[in-house]
Amino acid sequence: MPLALVDCNNFYVSCERVFNPKLEGKPVVVLSNNDGCAVARSNEVKALGVKMGEPWFKLEKLAKQHDIIALSSNYTLYADLSARVMSILATFSPKQEVYSIDECFLDLGGFAPDTLADYCQTIRKTIKRNVGIPVCVGIADTKTLAKLANHCAKKGLAGNNGVCDFGRLAEVERSRLFASIPVGEVWGIGRKISEKLLTMGIQTVEELRIANPNKIRQQFSVVVERTVKELNGIPCIELEDVGTPRQQIMVSRSFGQEVSSLGELSESVAYFATRAAEKLRKDGSVAASVCVFIQTNPFKEKAPQYQRSIVVPMVQPADDTVALVNAATQGLREIYRMGFGYKKSGVLLMGLQPKEMIQATLFDNQAEQAKSAKLMKVMDSINRNMGHGSLTIAASGIRQRWAMRRDRKSPNYTTEWDELPIAE
Repeated sequence: MPLALVDCNNFYVSCERVFNPKLEGKPVVVLSNNDGCAVARSNEVKALGVKMGEPWFKLEKLAKQHDIIALSSNYTLYADLSARVMSILATFSPKQEVYSIDECFLDLGGFAPDTLADYCQTIRKTIKRNVGIPVCVGIADTKTLAKLANHCAKKGLAGNNGVCDFGRLAEVERSRLFASIPVGEVWGIGRKISEKLLTMGIQTVEELRIANPNKIRQQFSVVVERTVKELNGIPCIELEDVGTPRQQIMVSRSFGQEVSSLGELSESVAYFATRAAEKLRKDGSVAASVCVFIQTNPFKEKAPQYQRSIVVPMVQPADDTVALVNAATQGLREIYRMGFGYKKSGVLLMGLQPKEMIQATLFDNQAEQAKSAKLMKVMDSINRNMGHGSLTIAASGIRQRWAMRRDRKSPNYTTEWDELPIAE
């Protein structure tokens, strides 16, 4: 069964270029929270040798020399454009698995093999025309091979114009191609596994493909054995229609500046609990407990350090923002200590289960539960239609001095009425 992996090229940078064409052909990086590290790089920046995750302060000299444009991450914009890309891809296949914000597997079973490359070119052109995002497509019989085919398409190692179909390669051509690719490029082969493979004399994809699966399993695990089988065209990883329900939901950020007061920490925790509750309701789940953590800046070696966490159980599993915020702030009050400059806090919802599976008790207040459900529905509807944060609870604060620093952020072109792009 042929699969296609569709991957957006330099996704965050491409999103920025959709609404700012002046960035085309320019070296561009998108920075992480608080404008810390490079999390996306244009091809022009990659050509300068900039590595993923490189701190921005180390790049400032290079940036001046080569006029590198640095932008703060705009996750709201990226998530919206991702949803548009994925909705278009859903029209090209009856079975789709959204693998990440910029990657998607499509089932191409039933299509004539000699039409797949042209069909995927149509996918590329449609997404580029309708959303403005460039994508590459890898086609193969297994997920691992499809990921590798996509790598070849991006690097221009095989295929044509952003599409690589391993089904069109003769066996000798495929072996020669695999022999030229480092083993670390295989999906699931991380740095540590790659280093161990090198000590075994396995340096390329081809050498891993022809390795004895049983020996690989003895040295590593069934996961790596499965990778070897997938490289040989034996499907071991199924395509999933719906993602596995999340077992936990975490929302956490480093602060734009240190805070020390309980009030400001409470604002951050309330805000994170609110965001986590929104995700919880979107999944149709409820949480049995709330974990809250706070910590100082570990990189300030001479400053006093403190970090603590606490788990607060819910009386009844809930998805109500008010209930979850109350639990989170209650936990914060127990672990907070004066005299420290805090750099980060976070909220983790635990013990998730489908809402319809909650077991009723004799003490349930049906009227209150109905009122809560109605309030959350209205709250989510307003925020979905009018923009995130249009309606929130006062506990999350107004000024939010602790909010992460994003001095270089582009507008939310597609999700905020007052930031819509203007055609001139």
